[in-house]
Amino acid sequence: MRLGEGAGCDGAVRRCDGPVRRCDGLAFHRTLAPDPRSFALDLRTADRSVIRVKTQVGIVGAGPAGLLLGHLLHLNGIDSVIVDNRSRAYVTDRVRAGVLEQGTVDLLNAMGVGARLQRLGLRHEGLYVSFRGRRHRINLADLTDGKAITVYGQNEVVHDLIDARSATTRPLHFEAKDVSVGALESSSPALRFRHGDTEHEVHCDFIAGCDGFHGICRPSIPAGVLNVYERVYPFGWLGILAEAPPSCDELVYTLHERGFALFSMRSPTITRLYLQVPPDEPIERWPDEAIWREMLTRMTTSDGWSPTMGRIIQKGVTPMRSFVAAPMRHGRLFLAGDAAHIVPPTGAKGLNLAASDVLVLARALKAYYERGSTEWLDEYSDLCLRRVWKAQRFSWWMTSTLHRSPDENAFDHQRQIADLDYLTSSRAAMASLAEQYVGLPAEVSFESAGLSVRR
Repeated sequence: MRLGEGAGCDGAVRRCDGPVRRCDGLAFHRTLAPDPRSFALDLRTADRSVIRVKTQVGIVGAGPAGLLLGHLLHLNGIDSVIVDNRSRAYVTDRVRAGVLEQGTVDLLNAMGVGARLQRLGLRHEGLYVSFRGRRHRINLADLTDGKAITVYGQNEVVHDLIDARSATTRPLHFEAKDVSVGALESSSPALRFRHGDTEHEVHCDFIAGCDGFHGICRPSIPAGVLNVYERVYPFGWLGILAEAPPSCDELVYTLHERGFALFSMRSPTITRLYLQVPPDEPIERWPDEAIWREMLTRMTTSDGWSPTMGRIIQKGVTPMRSFVAAPMRHGRLFLAGDAAHIVPPTGAKGLNLAASDVLVLARALKAYYERGSTEWLDEYSDLCLRRVWKAQRFSWWMTSTLHRSPDENAFDHQRQIADLDYLTSSRAAMASLAEQYVGLPAEVSFESAGLSVRR
């Protein structure tokens, strides 16, 4: 069934605080901001074993993508239910990406959830590329009319968004079991899960699959619908968190004969460091002393700079891949973030792509509920994938230029050195990297997604 052809809640108009209008059999809210609990109270059945509710958008996944989408919808008066099979502690404690593009920072501020980010985030107006024992600074702000990146952990973003979600009283369920989605091509797809001893069945207008690469939403799409594009890299990252004050104010990307290394940070007292290792490297092979020895070997530069050592409080090995599933929509299921695409972390694009996806989706859903328009819903996948593939290209280039491949030869390594020499000596090359690193312009305006932006 196509959108606009008999879709809706079986021809009935939902209860709403304001008037509604019909268009091709659909009920649309003219006055937004309904009571977030009204749908559940009105549509709950007497069946004690299963609670059946109706919502507008069911969101699977309470990571950055799902929580961002939920809050954007809330700001536009659109109801949603968010479900995640992990615990709240897991999603807020897990240390992941920490580099936010300028546009992502602007989005969080426009959404009213940027107070802690402004207070605790570390704004970086440049970065270093290091090779042959020398660091070369690229001035991001100078090359992009004042734009920058901000170091602020993904777990901190999630913390802020959970607080914002809780304040709305709209449903947010952690530790959900047996999560599934169905009837994706119907006018009322279903989200089912068990929470505690209670089965839940949520009938939605739309479902947003924001549940990551290993989630249930993408596999729920029938075989043959998606085209999958994938590259698995022959190396991974050994990452550590160390109780050590950062010895540099900005990130340092290093190409060394022994492999890639990255210096980053999470706060004025915590350093985040990475080493290139084999993708299946057992972390047990790396006692703390060996990690620091290798970090210093790869990162120490001819001017005497090196990372400050400290107690390692977390360490692990992460394999790397590039992955895209297209289209990012099937029926009334829309994929966003890692559910649809994965980038190697070298380009710092994962969380930022998720933010871009949900901004595009929120705009489309706003138009649907306000005007009955499906145009932007139909354009969602194509619009998102344009940005996704640009980010894939940039992340692949950063990765292939800065890592030693096990099958490379002396020619390949000299080409890498030439790439970096050209990058750090050409303003045009540095401007290209800076434009992509701080984030390309948003695909849609904040205003079109219902956000007010101060000029």
